Order: sequence, then structure tokens, then C-alpha cells
Amino acid sequence: MSTNLASKLRTGLKPQQFIDSMEKNQEQFLAYYNGFEWDNEEDKEYFDSLNNRDDLRCLIVAADWCGDVVRNVPVVFKALENSGIPTEVLIIEQNYDVIDQFLTGGGRAIPIVIFTDTGGFVLGQWGPRPKHVQAVMNQFKKENPDREASDYSEKIQVARAEMGRQYGEGNGYHAVIVKELRELIESF
Repeated sequence: MSTNLASKLRTGLKPQQFIDSMEKNQEQFLAYYNGFEWDNEEDKEYFDSLNNRDDLRCLIVAADWCGDVVRNVPVVFKALENSGIPTEVLIIEQNYDVIDQFLTGGGRAIPIVIFTDTGGFVLGQWGPRPKHVQAVMNQFKKENPDREASDYSEKIQVARAEMGRQYGEGNGYHAVIVKELRELIESF
């Protein structure tokens, strides 16, 4: 990727600032955040070992009203918490210029977790959801391209319910996000 976000580095909210500024869903966000547990010691050690790298930055495009942000960003925060990777949240409504470079299926979907080097060059991205959950939305959009169709809202509710089932009960999906983030970071 040749995208450069240098102008956005050091302009976002630090994780605690984002949490403190939440006007919606803060309690649920904190429940996921405080409920995070490492699935295995090897992943924890891997993320802790990133302290030896000073070449990475993380920008997360998010908003407190988004259910996927509430579910997924706490996991990203926890995974990166001891990594030494400077992590910032860019609020989508103030950063359409950023999200429009990272569309999901042609649309603005959040959260988008973007890793850059120190110069702001994008190395990779994750989001808006774990791959197996996103697959449900991808299939839905493929089968329902007309947002004006009379049954669109009914069908998207069915797809959203299936995405909820794919996330599963509890916090088991946290390990999936950690695995996907680790695979991404290991690629650069």
C-alpha cells in the first residue's frame, strides 16, 4: 500500500481518552475490555515483544455508537496495551478522508485498525470485524445489492443476527481477533 497517513499521526485520541469521551455504549465497551483474557501465553508474549520495535504506529477509525467498535476495539486496545505501539483513535465523523481510503465492500465500516510505519506509510489494516463474521456481511451484500429493495431492511436484520451468532456467546472471539492481528503484524 502506498497510502500515507503521516498528517494523522498524533492527532487522535489515546485509548483512555477515547474511553473517557464515550457518550454511548461505554459500559458495554468496558465490559468487553475488562473481560479480555489472553487465550494463550505465546500470544501475550508476542505482543509484549513488540516493545522491541519502535517502527510501528496504530490508528483506529471508530465511533462510540458502533456495535462492532464496542465489541472489537477493546480487544485491540488490550492486545496492544503492553506492545509499546503508539495507538490512537480517529473519530469517523472527523476523519472521512481517512475512512474513505479504507472502504469495506465499497462502504464505510468501522472499526478499521491501520498500522503504519513512523513515517505514516500504511503497512496493513484489520477490520471492521473478524474475517468469519465479516464473511456474513460480504455474502449479504453480494446477494442484496439494492439498498432500496422492499425487503432489504428485513434481510439485513437477519444478516446482523447471524453476525451476532458468529461472534458467539461470551468473549471467545477475542482470541480470533488477537490471532488475526498477530498474523497481520507478523507480515511487516
